[in-house]
Amino acid sequence: MKDQIIEWAKELQSLAQAGLFYGRDPFDQERYGRIREISAEMLADRTGIPVKTVQGLFCNDTGYQTPKVDTRAAVFQDGKILLVQERDGLWSMPGGWCEYNLSPAENTVKEAREEAGVHVAVKRLISVQDRDKHNQPPYAYGVVKIFYLCELLGGGFTPNLETTKSGYFSLEELPPLAEAKCNEEQVHMCFQSYQAENWSAQFD
Repeated sequence: MKDQIIEWAKELQSLAQAGLFYGRDPFDQERYGRIREISAEMLADRTGIPVKTVQGLFCNDTGYQTPKVDTRAAVFQDGKILLVQERDGLWSMPGGWCEYNLSPAENTVKEAREEAGVHVAVKRLISVQDRDKHNQPPYAYGVVKIFYLCELLGGGFTPNLETTKSGYFSLEELPPLAEAKCNEEQVHMCFQSYQAENWSAQFD
């Protein structure tokens, strides 16, 4: 269930950001700036995150606020899904923020190569999700998560700055997941898509 205070803070931030971008009156600019500060203070008070940290994540964007895009690669071998271990010890499907000059599918291929060392081809759209409806903790900004079923073409794990190792797992042997990025429900959905002859992409 969504925290209404956090939702109000996010809406205030979005309105303030648009006002700072489109507004021309200097007094209005000052007011919008203060509304943005209040939204960050509300989030900090609600989450326990320091105000400066919230402002760094929440108050640096300009222009009309739109969701960020996160893509995830569902790669299977012998009926098991590929996961990568991150620096904090938790595991996730390879993926990350979509680069400005790549399509979501191209970004998925790039992330699989960078985080897991594998070469893949995108074969199927699994799902397009509103992150806040599926993952915790809530973020201060909107995120669209896109899951793709990918065919493994080759390659293998190589050391990198983001992940420490990779492995293939069945549903029954999943390691501790980085649930802010992908949770068991989402991994299970990817297994369902992999096992289905015909799959209709899911969406929120």
